[in-house]
Formats: sequence, structure tokens, C-alpha cells
Amino acid sequence: MAPKPAPRRLSGTQPTTRTTRKRDEDAGPDVGEGTDDWAQTKTLIKPPDQLELTEAELKEEFTRILTANNPHAPQNIIRFNFKEGTFKPISFVGQLAVHFSLVGNMILKDSDEGRRQNYRAEMASSQEAVEVQHAEEGEEGEEGGEGEGEEGGEGGEGEEVKEAGSQAEVPAPGAAEAEIEEEDIFVPRKPRERKLTNKFNFSERASQTFNNPLRARECQMEPPPRANFSATANQWEIYDAYMEDLEKQEKSKEKEKGKGPVAKKVGKMKERKKASMESQSDDITKVTQAAKIVERMVNQNTYDDIAQDFKYYEDAADEYRDQEGTLLPLWKFTYDKAKRLAVTALCWNPKYKDLFAVGHGSYDFMKQNRGMLLLYTLKNPSFPEYIFSSECGIMCLDMHVEHPYLVAVGYYDGNVAIYNLKKPHSQPSYKSSAALGKHSEPVWQVRWQKDDMDNNLNFFSVSSDGRIVSWTLVKNELMHTDIIKLKVEGTTTVGPEELNVYTVGCGTAFDFHKQIDYLFLVGTEEGKIYKCSKTYSSQFLDTFEAHNMAVDAVTWNPYHSKVFMSCSSDWTVKIWDHTIKKPMFIYDLNSAVGDVAWAPYSSTVFAAVTTDGKAHVFDLVINKYESICNQPVVAKKKNKITHVQFNAIHPIIIVGDDRGQITSLKLSPNLRKMPKEKKGQEVKKGPAVEIAKLDKLLNLVKEVKT
Repeated sequence: MAPKPAPRRLSGTQPTTRTTRKRDEDAGPDVGEGTDDWAQTKTLIKPPDQLELTEAELKEEFTRILTANNPHAPQNIIRFNFKEGTFKPISFVGQLAVHFSLVGNMILKDSDEGRRQNYRAEMASSQEAVEVQHAEEGEEGEEGGEGEGEEGGEGGEGEEVKEAGSQAEVPAPGAAEAEIEEEDIFVPRKPRERKLTNKFNFSERASQTFNNPLRARECQMEPPPRANFSATANQWEIYDAYMEDLEKQEKSKEKEKGKGPVAKKVGKMKERKKASMESQSDDITKVTQAAKIVERMVNQNTYDDIAQDFKYYEDAADEYRDQEGTLLPLWKFTYDKAKRLAVTALCWNPKYKDLFAVGHGSYDFMKQNRGMLLLYTLKNPSFPEYIFSSECGIMCLDMHVEHPYLVAVGYYDGNVAIYNLKKPHSQPSYKSSAALGKHSEPVWQVRWQKDDMDNNLNFFSVSSDGRIVSWTLVKNELMHTDIIKLKVEGTTTVGPEELNVYTVGCGTAFDFHKQIDYLFLVGTEEGKIYKCSKTYSSQFLDTFEAHNMAVDAVTWNPYHSKVFMSCSSDWTVKIWDHTIKKPMFIYDLNSAVGDVAWAPYSSTVFAAVTTDGKAHVFDLVINKYESICNQPVVAKKKNKITHVQFNAIHPIIIVGDDRGQITSLKLSPNLRKMPKEKKGQEVKKGPAVEIAKLDKLLNLVKEVKT
């Protein structure tokens, strides 16, 4: 039998004592613990409601793209292209958003400035080293001189000792070199060679000038007059200036040529042309006036049914309604260029009762657009009487009582301006700027006030920056004065350098008292209403915790001196007595309230509009708990009503929505009931009767609350 083959052993696998010892040392009690748990496969537990997908669906790839775009970057930037002479939108919008920037003071070593700085430092250090070396050499020289004097005084014995010592202390040449290497000898670097200048175009001279003696003299003089001047230099202004200069040059040339006999004939021809041009302009003005009259006649015939309803129609069904009324739609005012702009302000003209102004802007603050100021009349509902366009949205406006042709407006960018309807141009006559103290946030309301002591026109404005500003028309400028700043109570903190830092309230609406000139109310975004005075700029007279959201409007009663009304986006309308901190009446309208307005004919009638497209009319004498008219006045549900205003004479109201449309509505007889006449008694009318009527209601509410 053949012997059995020995089992094969792999090369290098024979264990040695060294490897076994190392393996025993590395293997400890903790090595290998838990490895079985990781090696074992774990069973996955599927939830019962998991969606089962096929293999193709599981292998399907979905592409996700992450972009780093700035969400606040504008998408509608339009700039003027001088090459083509038109405004063009910019396709590429920069997405860079800078969160923090800091200017550093580091310099690159390889830059020219860094090399110059290193060179200056090396030169300074070399000069210091040379000065130190010279100082040390001077000290050694003084010590050597003193030693020679002492040896000379001692005599021959000293010389013998010196010679013996010199013979014994002669160093070896190698030792001397070692000592020299040990000493720290500074070898200054050679400065850079100065660049040779060109002798043909360079010369260097030194001179000594005489210093004039200083003398101090005093004199008294009047300060020179100063004036602020501001102007813009645009392409068209430069072109006009060149054209004027060219005309002057041509006129001067014509004068030189006109000395001859032919000049008289040319002069007569020019005079005839001027006369013909003046006659043509006069004819055009006459034609425009006639065309306006004809246009109104055509519109009156076109809207004859509406005109008849406005003047004579009275809803006979009100006799059968239980203390309820209706609103009859009349004209609708629209302008093609303002269809996508919201109605941000309404105001009737105080002199011409059929004329009202409309401000157009946008309440979508992420998509701000241009603005427009339009003036309509009931005599021509098809087209506005005046049209003014602006680069920024108009948020509020007011018309002067004594000068009805002056319209004050507030813009979204914080500026205020005054338009003069008598002037033909479309630009404002007065406008604020950053140098003249404009607001830094949107202006929410403006109000004309009485003239100041110098008989200058002035008006007030309120903005989200917390400032109440008085604007005065001085010659050709708007001068501003800060009346009060809305500081939120309880938010004052001590900042750096022990300065008091406080939170500023955002003003949204205000109204001045009809009888007390210095008293006014301010509503804020925090829902508070502040009672303020023009004479106290550092504190409030009173604070009302009015609403839970922003105050959209606040207005004094036109008859009663103690009553005012407010509305808010928290769906409520509240009536207040300014001497009591709690509201007298609270009405919930189930939608955000955009605006409220008191009726001019009664102290107890007011109207409110909501964002769901409804108009509400209240009469506190008839019903203290709910409105006597609740009617949708906008065709589409998507439209939101923003503002409402009563006419001072006619029984109509106008409402504006966020699509740029203004609707006029006539009040039914139940909404404007007057006291009935009794037999043998005259009906009392006037402010005293309206005040007594409202006082009676307030006393009833006070008795119930107490």
C-alpha cells in the first residue's frame, strides 16, 4: 500500500510563536462581541397600509432639481434701452442675496502694496541695527581709552606685566574665528537701487521760501444768502438745452442778415404765422369745450334710464319691508388702463358734489405696480375727467376744502405729493423726496388741515414707519415736521452706550376731530388706537385696546364730539366714546372689514364694506343689533370691496373693489328715514337734534353696562 499523502499547507500559513503571541495580545475579552448580531439578517416589517409597487415602478428614476433662486428677486424689471429708444423687460435677474458683508484690512504678500510694506519694515529694522552697532563701538572705544591712561601712570612694572600677559593671551587663529561666528553681527541688507531718472525730462531742485508772519484779524459781516437747488440731467433735457442754444445761434445769424431790405418782408411773414398759430390754439380750446358738452349730452342720452332712477326713483317695496332697505345699482366707472389696479382711496370733491377722486394702487406688496389718480363725474360715467399716472402706487388721497383743485396723495414708496387740477401737465406740483424727510414705509392716509399762522397750506400723513408728519407748502417746497412717533408701550430696552431703544408702532389710519383742532386718533397694525394731540409729541392722551388685528379705518362722528368708529380685519366694527376705554357697540360682519363711513345726514347711520363683496348699512335708531341692509354689490365673488364713501347731498354711496371698478348705489327710503312730522308740531332739524338722538342711545348702553 502506498503511504497516505500529507495534508497540504498553504505557504506562509504555518503559525509561528511570534504571530501567535501577537494574535493572543490583540484578541481581548471585548473583541468580537456583537459581531454575530450584525452578521445576522434582519427581517423587515412592512406596515399594513404600505403601497405595493412593481419592479418597474421601483426602478423608475425621478429627477429633483434644487435651485438657489432668490424668492424676493423682482421678475418685472423694465429699463429704458437708449439704442432702440423703448422700454424693454430685462430677462436676466440677479439672484444674489447678500446677508453679511465686511470690509477687511488684510493685504496679500505678493501684491505691490504688500511688497512695499515689507520693504519699509526691512529698512526700518536695518537702520535700528546700524544705530545699535555704532553705539556699542563708541562704548568700547571709551573703555579702551580709560585703560591706556591707567597703565601709563603705573610705570615700568605695569609694562612688564602687560607684555607677559599679552604673550600668554595670544589666541589661536581657529579660536578667533569661532568667537567671531558666535557674535551676532548684523549685516544690513543692501537697499534696492534707485531707479535712474531721465535727465532730459526730469529735474530736481530744492528751494527755501520765506514764511509769511501769521496775523489774526477779526471782522463782522452778514452771512451770504443760501438756497437749495436740485435738478436732474436726463438725455431729453440735454437735447432740449442744445436745441435752445441752436435756436439762439440761428436768431443771432438772422438778426445780422436782417439789416437789409429783405428782412422786413421776412419779419411780416413770421408775424402772420404767429397770429395764425395763436388763432388755431384758441379754436382748439373752443372745440374741446364744445366736445366735452356734446360728450356729456351723448352719455346722458345713453344712460337716461340710470339718470332717471338716480333723480326720481324710490323703492315702493320699502313700505312692506320690516325696517329693512336696499341699494339700487347706478353707474359703474372703469378705465381700461386701471383695470388691474385696486381702488385704494375714494374722496368726494367738497365744492363740486358730482365730482370724486379715485386712487389706484396695489395691496399685493410682493407685486407692486404703477399707480393712477382719476377724477370722475356723474355727468360723464364713460371716461374720467382728469387722468394722472404715477410710477408708484397711490395708497391714499384727500381734497382741500377751500381749494378744491388741490389733491394731496400718499404713495407706496413713502412719498407724498400735491396735484393741481388747474395746471395742464400730468406731474405733481409738489412732491417730497428723501432729502425733504419722506416716509420710509407706505403712506396709508393723508388729511388736509387749516392753514398755519403764516397762512401756508399744510396737511398731515401717517405711515407704517410710525411717524405722524405735518407737511407745509412754503413757496415751491414741502417742509416736513414730525408731530409724534408711535412708540409701543412696554418695549423700551437699554441698548449700547445706555441708549433707550423702543419698538415703533405701524400707523395705518388716522382722523382729526371735527371741532377740537388739536385732537386726533391713530390706528395701528397692532390693533391699538391712540388718542393724540398736536401739542404733545412725547406721549399719548389715551390708548384703546381696540382690535385683534390691524385697524383699517378710524373716523369721528360728524355730529357728536365724543363718538368715533373703527373697523379692522378681525371682522368687527366698533363704536366708541373717547372718554370710555370699552366700546359702546360691537358688530361682527363675518368677514374682514375694508372701510367704514358715517352718513352726512344722520348721526346714527353708517356703512361698512367687507372683502366678501357685501355692503352693510346700519341705523342705530332702527336696529341696534344688526344691519338694516346687507347686500352683495360686486358681480364676481373673487372681487373684494376696499372702500366706501357717502355723497354729501345726494342719497348715494360709491364703493371701490380690487379690480379697479367703482360702483355707485342709491339708498332706498328705509335707509334714510327722517323724523316724522306730528300734527301741530314742527320737526326739529339740525346738529342739536342729531346729537340728542345719539346721546339717548349711548345713555341706554351705559345704563345696561352699569
